[in-house]
Amino acid sequence: MYPIKFKNLYFEKIWGGRDLGLFRSNLPEGDIGESWDISCHPNGMSIVANGKFKDMRFDELIKQTGDKIVGTKIDKKNFPILVKIINATDKLSIQVHPDDRYANRVENQMGKTEAWYVIKAFPGASLIVGTKEGCTLEQFRNGISNGNLERYMNRIPVEKGDVYFIRSGMIHAICEGVILAEIQQSSDITYRVYDYNRGRELHVKKALDVVNLKLRGEKSTGLRVERQGFFKTYICISKEFSLELYDIYKEAVEISDKERFYIFTCVEGQGDIIYDNGAEPINVGDSILIPASLGEYRLRGNMKLVKSYVPDFEKVESEILKEVEKI
Repeated sequence: MYPIKFKNLYFEKIWGGRDLGLFRSNLPEGDIGESWDISCHPNGMSIVANGKFKDMRFDELIKQTGDKIVGTKIDKKNFPILVKIINATDKLSIQVHPDDRYANRVENQMGKTEAWYVIKAFPGASLIVGTKEGCTLEQFRNGISNGNLERYMNRIPVEKGDVYFIRSGMIHAICEGVILAEIQQSSDITYRVYDYNRGRELHVKKALDVVNLKLRGEKSTGLRVERQGFFKTYICISKEFSLELYDIYKEAVEISDKERFYIFTCVEGQGDIIYDNGAEPINVGDSILIPASLGEYRLRGNMKLVKSYVPDFEKVESEILKEVEKI
């Protein structure tokens, strides 16, 4: 096996733009809002872009290689993570996503918890994460029906490098002026409650079923530790996925895990992923899948990488606690 790159799958959106052209040369015409970069979802299936498996569908690759690519502890029938790059030049809808229990029962797919890493923030960039303190369900309902929902939203300015963890049930919206990496569960369920009178379908009843106004939107700062050749920040850990930020100024030597795959998304700079039989370049905006069977590999360059994976919760928690004890 080798580090797998996939072809960018672009989607035109009414709130999209051309800013992904700042670091990509393959942008199609139109207002591009999303690039699905690693996906095994039927609404957007990734195609391998490199190596022996070039031009193979991701689901076929998993069928052919099984544990070698996704790991022994990962469900082969439901690849769990979807990685996107989003360019918003206008506000997305104010929306919410269901948890696994509701989504499995009502939509026949998994729910959607997600995380955002701000790759670029233009002047005035902001995000909506949760509601303002004290917002009641009655106020929320009235805000939807009266068209003044924004007054209850927790809208915050953002900068490059900011990270937000958006649990299922949290009301949220990406606003104009950002390019961000979105790491999420492999789900395409969105319940819109307000769409700035753009005429798209709303899903108010389902949204009211799943919204949790107690969830608070706070910037994730994580725990930063120094390693030889790089800094590592434990950003978040959950049963859905964990995120770690690698700030590499020389190199990081890593070993794959036979139980699970890893995904690295470059959010700044450039470098190479060097493995036993070769190397793959990685530049800002790229995502690469590290197969469970890859073995030792090196992340070399001057870059920041977001690592996403489905964790062994107790193992990662123990690792973090050991770091805390050193402080």
